Amino acid sequence: MNTRMNRSKLNIGTYFLAPYARDEQHVREVAECGIDFIVCMENDRPALDLMHRYGLGAVVTRVLPIWWGDNGDNAGKMAQMNPVKLYEDAAASFEDHPAIWGLDSGDEPSALDFPYYTQIIDLVERSFPNQFAYLNLYPNYASVAVNTAEQTVNQLGTATYQEHIDLYCKNVCTDYICYDFYMYSASVSGAYENLRIVSDACLRTGRSMWIVLQVNSSREADWITENQLRFQAYSAMAFGAENIIWACYTAGWWHHQVLDEKGEKTEQYEKLKKMNTELHIMGDDYMRYRRVSTHFVGFQGDAVLDKVNQAPIESLSTGIFAGVREEKGGNLVVGQMVSRSGDGSYALMVCNAADPTDVAPSMGQVQFRADNRKVRIITGEGEITPERQDDGSYRFPLASCAGALIIAE
Repeated sequence: MNTRMNRSKLNIGTYFLAPYARDEQHVREVAECGIDFIVCMENDRPALDLMHRYGLGAVVTRVLPIWWGDNGDNAGKMAQMNPVKLYEDAAASFEDHPAIWGLDSGDEPSALDFPYYTQIIDLVERSFPNQFAYLNLYPNYASVAVNTAEQTVNQLGTATYQEHIDLYCKNVCTDYICYDFYMYSASVSGAYENLRIVSDACLRTGRSMWIVLQVNSSREADWITENQLRFQAYSAMAFGAENIIWACYTAGWWHHQVLDEKGEKTEQYEKLKKMNTELHIMGDDYMRYRRVSTHFVGFQGDAVLDKVNQAPIESLSTGIFAGVREEKGGNLVVGQMVSRSGDGSYALMVCNAADPTDVAPSMGQVQFRADNRKVRIITGEGEITPERQDDGSYRFPLASCAGALIIAE
């Protein structure tokens, strides 16, 4: 198994580093932006040398045969179009490099190709001992099969997204599930449901959850805001995300990348740098814990949960924490977490979900009890001290879209 990516930390990636952004200044600025690795990087040796110098990794494309599900036209044809010999030939001709952490084995495959991926992922993991096989899945807004035996032209290759993920877990042996979801091109409700399905599958099968989020925009008139970056990341962390990948750093698709087509920074650079700084501040403490459940606290009468298949609760009590809520009944997404080391400590990953589209920023107050426990609060700004109330409970401020890790030791 690959050891170049430090899986004990919260890793932050991004899609694409175009040729116009591969000189030393640009590579240094990638590292300064808080990025740990680049996805879909060509096997460009001078650029890889620079990336290694600045501690960056790469998931390299075009070493393995390319596979993309696209609109579903090729569903079920991967074995025919990319036979095993192509992968064996790739392994025989591969020259390693310390910046190559992973190899791109495909993007958004149909479930009809999952059985073949069983063989391919195993072959890649054996043939490239220093690299992992990277495979990214469709979001739940991809098209599903119609209910006829003849239908194969679809994206998911299944009748439901739940079935798509279940078949992935049954057939494909990665120790993670990675998928993309572009909330501000789709919906917040859909994002919650996708997070629920994938995070629960990860919990059932002992995998980690990786997610691709958007820093760019599908609409030329709109720029993703700093708070929208926060909400995407912190809501994903409330569902246990361990690897956050931003699309796109340089030209890939859509509008308003982090760098423009000339390699100049757009306003997204400083937004993303600030967001990644917050994630790195929280990352070490966050990764001491693993997610066991996620709850929608508040959300009373909120239609955003209508299709999420999980009912909201007024407050959360776990046996360690009690009465967790926003004091005025506002919306919180709360991930319940346990210590990975078994040291007896517990945590909650809280995201203030009052304003996910960032149209009316506000400040909430999170209140909770953790009797007979030492309490720590870690935010993207660092550790803060909660206010102790007369009744022994705690409260602390949390802005809309922001996140906080509550630790009870």
